[in-house]
Amino acid sequence: MIPLRSTERVYSNTPVTISLIAVNILIFLYQATLSPDALDRLVTRWGIVPDQLHLSSLLTSMFLHGGWLHVLGNMLFLWVFGRSIEDLIGSGRFLIFYLLCGLAAAVVHVVVNPYSRLPTIGASGAIAGVMGAYLLKFPRSRVVTLVTIFVFITTVDIPAAVLLVYWFVVQFFSGTLSLAETDYTGGGVAWFAHVGGFLAGMLLIKLFPPRRRWRTWYEED
Repeated sequence: MIPLRSTERVYSNTPVTISLIAVNILIFLYQATLSPDALDRLVTRWGIVPDQLHLSSLLTSMFLHGGWLHVLGNMLFLWVFGRSIEDLIGSGRFLIFYLLCGLAAAVVHVVVNPYSRLPTIGASGAIAGVMGAYLLKFPRSRVVTLVTIFVFITTVDIPAAVLLVYWFVVQFFSGTLSLAETDYTGGGVAWFAHVGGFLAGMLLIKLFPPRRRWRTWYEED
């Protein structure tokens, strides 16, 4: 299931969401110009390698991606869910919130995989935090989602709460199953970075109250 857009109306220009998308794509375009050896060195130095951890990589890793599908998929999720959260709490606070979620996701990944020698990169942990916040703040909105049913592809309006809880459950159980793996050099998905980011977003959003125009609407609800 691929979310395409949210029915939640956005009232501001959301410059931080747009800037994050632009920065991530520009950095990926730079990555695409590198030779395989240079790219490997970049990812190893600035990605998260738990067995040889550089603290700076907890931040820098969330601006690197492993391929076009990786970066475009992450940016699509950020566009769908990030604008509403930025509109809700304001641009400056949204940037802080986004980075904190990314850092929390990275820490969880390191704690769960302390001996991994595989570099981990991507913005998905931070974006998972945005999704966790969206679940709490806009559970009744609907998300236009691209779904595949056997050989048919169509779009369906799915309640945000259903879509996001389903996504979280998939991440959690996939991560739990991955704990049985003992190969610390193979590739894979940082499932618990997603889980950690999502839970961090649900907790941290409580520290970022809505802007004034939103408060009246929430009080009326």
